[in-house]
Amino acid sequence: MRPILMKGHERPLTFLKYNREGDLLVSCAKDHNPTVWFADYGERLGTYRGHNGAVWCCDVSSNADQSVKLWNVQTGAQLYTFSFNSPARSVDFSVGDKLAVITTDPFMGVTSAINVKSIADDPSHQSGESVLTITGPTGRINRAVWGPLNKTIISAGEDSVIRIWDSETGKLLKESNQEVGHKKQITSLTKSADGSHFLTGSLDKSAKLWDTRTLTLIKTYATERPVNAVAMSPLLDHVVLGGGQDASSVTTTDHRAGKFEAKFYNKVLQEEIGGVKGHFGPINALAFNPDGKSFSSGGEDGYVRLHHFDSDYFSIKI
Repeated sequence: MRPILMKGHERPLTFLKYNREGDLLVSCAKDHNPTVWFADYGERLGTYRGHNGAVWCCDVSSNADQSVKLWNVQTGAQLYTFSFNSPARSVDFSVGDKLAVITTDPFMGVTSAINVKSIADDPSHQSGESVLTITGPTGRINRAVWGPLNKTIISAGEDSVIRIWDSETGKLLKESNQEVGHKKQITSLTKSADGSHFLTGSLDKSAKLWDTRTLTLIKTYATERPVNAVAMSPLLDHVVLGGGQDASSVTTTDHRAGKFEAKFYNKVLQEEIGGVKGHFGPINALAFNPDGKSFSSGGEDGYVRLHHFDSDYFSIKI
């Protein structure tokens, strides 16, 4: 597997997202400018300029500073800006793209919140009003995504608790069991292709697989480094974890000791089956192409690495 090295950011990577067709990859970083790439060969297609702070997340739209911006992916035109009183952390479109769930950080006495926005078909009719605002969790909410049929919202963050909310009323429906749940901050959350289960990564050096409807713990993947990013193959029973030594200590440690590889695990057996090296800092972002034939990683070193799998990968025997 020979990676394609893409240098388009001057600051650490924070998030990666493929479009649904898998031909485009959008990267977010702390340098204010989301960038879109051709997913097959890594050529930069364009940059979306408009944010004034770090961009933490995108869903073929992006968020950062104290705003979330709605973009036209093809032209790069800025369609609308959702403004908040605190930094925006994550964004996720609902099935059908009629709604977006956006999380905001605690800031200057303002608590963290989950905001649901209606997305207009015509940008000229777009409103900034929230359909629903949910408050309650202490600390930062690092990720919030839609549950099955848009009926629920799943959130996770600094307090290490996963919560499932009713997306119409904002009522808390379920919380993860503290005995089997994560012990430290949850850094990442990604859903399976069919939405039946989801994977979380944590600074407690583990990733956990959960049932989307019941919040039952299915599997745990233990590793020897903090987990900053997780991804699931849409094609095979594989999960990939990325992370490494804390960024503040990276300059004092050889990259081999920092454990900056992307580690692959068998989803069912929980066994490590391989790893991909290359980054010179912690891995902050991972994403599988929707066709399952490639994946990308983004690191503290500012690089996006695009990996196309060799044919041998698809015949790995356990």
